[in-house]
Amino acid sequence: MRPHTGVDGPAAVDAGTMDVMHDDAESILEGLDDDQRVAATSVDGPVRIVAVAGAGKTRTITRRVAYACATGRWDPDRVLAVTFSVKAAAEMRTRLSSLGVGEAVSAATFHSAALRQLRRVWPDLSGGPFPRVLEDQHDVVARALTRTLVDEDRSDADVRDVQAEINWCKTSLVAPLDYPRVCAATSRRPPAALDPDRFVDVYTAYEQEKGYRGRIDFDDILLLVCHVLDSYPDLARRIRRDVGWLTVDEFQDVSPVQYRLMRLWLGDNRNVCVVGDPAQTIYSFAGATSHYLLDFPRDFAPVSRDVVLSTDYRSTPQVVSWANRIIGASPRREDYIRLSSIRDKGRRVTRTVYETDFQEAQGVVQGILRLLDAGGSPADCAVLTRVNAQQQVVCDALRTVGLRYRLRRDAQWSDGGGDDDARRAMLEALGVDEGSSAVTISTIHASKGLEFAHVFIIGCSEGLIPYGGPTDGDVLEEERRLLYVGVTRAKDTLHLSYASGVDGFGGASREPSRFL
Repeated sequence: MRPHTGVDGPAAVDAGTMDVMHDDAESILEGLDDDQRVAATSVDGPVRIVAVAGAGKTRTITRRVAYACATGRWDPDRVLAVTFSVKAAAEMRTRLSSLGVGEAVSAATFHSAALRQLRRVWPDLSGGPFPRVLEDQHDVVARALTRTLVDEDRSDADVRDVQAEINWCKTSLVAPLDYPRVCAATSRRPPAALDPDRFVDVYTAYEQEKGYRGRIDFDDILLLVCHVLDSYPDLARRIRRDVGWLTVDEFQDVSPVQYRLMRLWLGDNRNVCVVGDPAQTIYSFAGATSHYLLDFPRDFAPVSRDVVLSTDYRSTPQVVSWANRIIGASPRREDYIRLSSIRDKGRRVTRTVYETDFQEAQGVVQGILRLLDAGGSPADCAVLTRVNAQQQVVCDALRTVGLRYRLRRDAQWSDGGGDDDARRAMLEALGVDEGSSAVTISTIHASKGLEFAHVFIIGCSEGLIPYGGPTDGDVLEEERRLLYVGVTRAKDTLHLSYASGVDGFGGASREPSRFL
């Protein structure tokens, strides 16, 4: 395909400058394997990159952006790369900066990119001040429940569940009045023992309460920008002028509202690259779906390039074998890519059964101590759990032997030594890691995008992995993918374990996970 010209590309340059640009561009591609190089040099039209865990995904897409800018094919000021976490966006900006394009290219989360666009056009939408973003929905949801269910007490768990359901509705583009119909069609059950109509009352009260306070929530940011792009042609053209080339990372986790926003950003523009891995879809409960990644070649036909990065540079052949074993048993294995490892043979994956959760925690900590005695660092070690409730016993065991730890629940770090959580969250957002001497304890969900030399996955039993013992179907498949994500965090060693007995419940017993 010919390079873009006019508003889509830079002005003409002389031959000498072109030679320098060519040399710089070629140096950007150094160190890429053949498939990564194909992906990085495919810079026109719709491109899909399916990249397995450890395949050098971020390396490839940042080189692709830098290469396209260095060759003059793209205007850096009109490049937008979006991903799903503040840390991932910061990492992308750091890498792009090291490649010489970091200051011009916009690398951001969906929400921060949309918020910036909304602020820019707000004066043309409203004469009033820009609404403040609601950082904590809990109080507003609680107030909506109180207003709607006057004589009923509701627990914090009910508030959290209702909040999650409101967020699901927004990310899934389900309007309040459509909610009962969706429940009837899909057998979806509202939270907090509410019937669908009663939930709609709470949802409506939440929107009213938010309006009284002059606030918008994070999902409103995306919905409002979609509305602008849909309904205000002049403002839509202004926004689209800054989105000449779009890259969407972690595309397997996009929600319907994010997909809608992506299509509206593009308009008639076909310069889009999506990157993801169907086997790492673990946020379906929040509205994410891998269907958009799987259907991309059809939805954007004809695609310019469809590239698969199947080499896992991170993990040993033993770890990769276990990852392949987990997804290879899936009824949907045709959707997943089988990994290959080029690393030398490593240690075998261990499977251990303990009698109690306490003994499991003690055994894991002793395993960490052995790794440290062999010269390892606490920062090389991670203990992964399915749910937050599993973490306390591990924290206690680490404190007993004098080891510091970092605790990751959902999206934030806390520290076993008592550091200020807000400060650590800020440092996390900036990509700064102060925990060089600490063991990481994390849910598997929160470990997404991370890697560790030594990984211990505890609670590998029915009821925990898969959580709740689901029957065949979407929920079970998501649990399988979740274990796959946990396994592929490991670089050198992987240790799987569970406790056969339940602490404090006498003769209660557990069975090993069906995934093992």
